[in-house]
Amino acid sequence: MARPRKPLLSRDLIVGAAGALVDAEGLEAVSTRRLAAALGVSGPSLYNHFRTKDEILEAVADAVSARVDLSMFEPGAGRDWRGALHDWAHSYRDALSDHPNIVPVLARGPGRRPAGLRVADAVFGAMTAAGWPPAQATRIGALMRYFILGSAVASFAGGFVDDEAAYDPSDYPHLGQAHLLAERRREVDEGAFETGLAALLDGLALQHEALTGRTTGR
Repeated sequence: MARPRKPLLSRDLIVGAAGALVDAEGLEAVSTRRLAAALGVSGPSLYNHFRTKDEILEAVADAVSARVDLSMFEPGAGRDWRGALHDWAHSYRDALSDHPNIVPVLARGPGRRPAGLRVADAVFGAMTAAGWPPAQATRIGALMRYFILGSAVASFAGGFVDDEAAYDPSDYPHLGQAHLLAERRREVDEGAFETGLAALLDGLALQHEALTGRTTGR
């Protein structure tokens, strides 16, 4: 039997095409018509794999969640809870930074997405294993998600124009260097993330010490 000229349609192919479209043009660009055209198939054939556009976007979001490294939470990883949270936060942010347009879908919570639920399970399990009460472990997971997702929504430095004239010193006496922020976007944004992450973890470490009597390393 001769091989088909085009690969058979699959969930992975649809998710890949949808993810590329989201990355390039945003969530609103995704439609069954656009996806069918990109994949060289008829629109109705997509419904053999996904019932709705929302299901496709959920699958794209879960594919991004699947890229987040969770190995630091494994029992044999040799990381304390603080070090594990630090490394996980960077891995999570890296994944989101590559696909910022899907962040609004991820922000809804894991829902029924398998990879998203594995992330939540790993964080909660590691926190309770470290001695955090379940209620506080839940709050820590939520806190970290708020912080990481927020950092991926937009660039602080990228929000300033590179026109020195926009920052008249008579109006903005403290923004004399603001026009330089855009060209230093990565340095500023990554530095802000690390500063905020350290502050969060420092505060949690103090709470953990008061709770357990154990000092957590940096």
